[in-house]
Amino acid sequence: MPQNLTVQEFEKKRQAGEPMFLLDVRTPEEHAIAALPHSLLVPLSDLTSHIDSIQPPADADLVIYCHHGVRSWHAALYLEQAGFERVHSLGGGIDAYSQAINPAIPRY
Repeated sequence: MPQNLTVQEFEKKRQAGEPMFLLDVRTPEEHAIAALPHSLLVPLSDLTSHIDSIQPPADADLVIYCHHGVRSWHAALYLEQAGFERVHSLGGGIDAYSQAINPAIPRY
């Protein structure tokens, strides 16, 4: 079962320079409003047909995020079942990250 990563845990890993591959499973419209830097956008509805584009480095955690954490959890379950390792869902999504870590990221 994939791990739920709090925004505080995520930020600590990010600040420490730990290797992470960020996957945004929101829509292109949502991604245009707010996104975490260096993230790959693959909307949840396109995940199965674009799974080959998700290629995290072997040493990186795969961190999946959405708006509030529901879509990312479903994506994490799917990707883990598809054989991906070190899969994490960002709990609370980009909204929680904006509230607790970086208020410069727009909320919607």
